[in-house]
Amino acid sequence: MNYFFVVNARKFKQYVFIALAIVFAGAIVYSEQSNVSVFSNTEPSAIYSVQTERKVIALTFDISWGEKRAEPILKILKDKGVNDATFFLSSPWGKSHPEIVEQIKKDGFEIGSHGNKHANYSTLSDEEIRKQISTAHGILTELIGKEPNLIRLPNGDFDKRVLRIAEDLGYSVIQWDTDSQDWLNKGVDTIINRVVSKAHPGDIVLLHASDSSQQTHEALPVIIDQLKSKGYEFVTVSELIKQTKVETTPVEDRAMKQIQ
Repeated sequence: MNYFFVVNARKFKQYVFIALAIVFAGAIVYSEQSNVSVFSNTEPSAIYSVQTERKVIALTFDISWGEKRAEPILKILKDKGVNDATFFLSSPWGKSHPEIVEQIKKDGFEIGSHGNKHANYSTLSDEEIRKQISTAHGILTELIGKEPNLIRLPNGDFDKRVLRIAEDLGYSVIQWDTDSQDWLNKGVDTIINRVVSKAHPGDIVLLHASDSSQQTHEALPVIIDQLKSKGYEFVTVSELIKQTKVETTPVEDRAMKQIQ
């Protein structure tokens, strides 16, 4: 009788060991999948473009410093009859240039947030991320007279944590599908060709109106003319999102970095 008990005890221990091993292995698989899996429908994500058959496109301009480029770009948009575009403003720049912010607002363009500190938010703590987005929100709300609800994070950098915090604060994170790379100043023709060749219905185009982008104002008139000749209509990001289903990109649980 004792012998029978000992044998079953050993088998019991084996079963327990096997069960624990299975649980442990499952936990590892789940952990690895969380690092590479796309967002589920309930998880926040960044918007890169929208699916639509209409030839609509959103020109977006990031501004984080300088005062030489914004006004010429505003004039070009006006002269070319582009009434809808979206500007993402860093709050320190907006605070230092309220007259230009007022002109953007007066011209009827959409204004979104480009954050406060120009840093990679994925490297910050949750508290600091929340502080940076909230600080920018307060400053921009005062400047434009309404609460912005679109944000393009500095350097296009984010991870799942940043996206969740941004969503908690009422923001949609806006990326881009076509990068003009105007900030590299590779030449006017290069900027034009990158935008016009890559543009597609529902596209979000990344441009800059900071002083570091020295050729954007030269390339922009041609970009507008060529896109118009292809039948494109210019809309704000918010108007674009209303079109139909948005396009997101799979995001790993790590920083998503784009240098701007």
